[in-house]
Amino acid sequence: MKSHPPVACVGTGLVGRSWAIVFARAGHEVRLWDAQAGTAEAARDFAAEMLPELERLGLIEGAAADALARITPVAELEAALDGVAHVQESTPEEIGLKREVFGRLDALAGPDTVLASSSSALLPSAISEGLAGRHRCMVNHPINPAYLVPAAELVPAPWTEPALVARTADMLRAAGMRPMVMNKEIQGFVMNRLQGALLHEAFRLVADGYASAEDVDIGLREGLALRWSFIGPFETIDLNAPEGVRQYVERYSGIYTGLSDQPPADWQGPVLDRIEAERRAALPGDELAARQAWRDRRLMALAAHKRRAADEIGE
Repeated sequence: MKSHPPVACVGTGLVGRSWAIVFARAGHEVRLWDAQAGTAEAARDFAAEMLPELERLGLIEGAAADALARITPVAELEAALDGVAHVQESTPEEIGLKREVFGRLDALAGPDTVLASSSSALLPSAISEGLAGRHRCMVNHPINPAYLVPAAELVPAPWTEPALVARTADMLRAAGMRPMVMNKEIQGFVMNRLQGALLHEAFRLVADGYASAEDVDIGLREGLALRWSFIGPFETIDLNAPEGVRQYVERYSGIYTGLSDQPPADWQGPVLDRIEAERRAALPGDELAARQAWRDRRLMALAAHKRRAADEIGE
């Protein structure tokens, strides 16, 4: 396998451990560091469990054992950062902590090292403001688990060097990811703004008594998501009219007029109680971890199917 520069994963919980698999299976040496004792070792144990599954389904090039050998827990942050080309930070979503961690990363990492945060909501400008090396800081936000869901948002701060964003995007593509390279930062980025709009309507439909939480989930799980897993919303509507997207808009845009003229839904109070009660009736809290593992394996199977279908039918 082609040699790749080493990568450091700083913060190795649910998100960091997924990034470790992404980079290791692509051929990078991955150094794991976490402030909490035992977390980096647990992340490697997780990779040891998941990588053979990926190999069995054909979702990894080379042997799982080789990828695992490239993942190393490191006790000291300085050692984790020594000579790496990219740092993927995945510490808790707290701005004070992020700023503190990025201050340490900026002081310790080499001058050409990209510093990327997995933050799902904090703006890169808020994380990196005031740093001497702020030009090399950005957000690289995945959808968890990153090793099964390839989309990731690359979000620059106003001062991020465009060439470093492009370099990071190329690295991610080589690792099998599908980066969305944003032109500039905005609260919520792309994915959470889209997801937020959908969730506002989902909560409203349940709160106002139009449908149950399960029926809303069916609409996505057995309906929209089946198409959206292969083609996005724009391609969906482009294919849903004989003459394409313009004809779709001319025919159907009136259906959507006025649907979003209401204030954001209240996600708290009785509606949250109802939704939580439904979910816990369907899945007890002590079964969440097992269901998460089930989800990951179903996503593996879906990814394997999509690869076979692309080879046999075309994308």
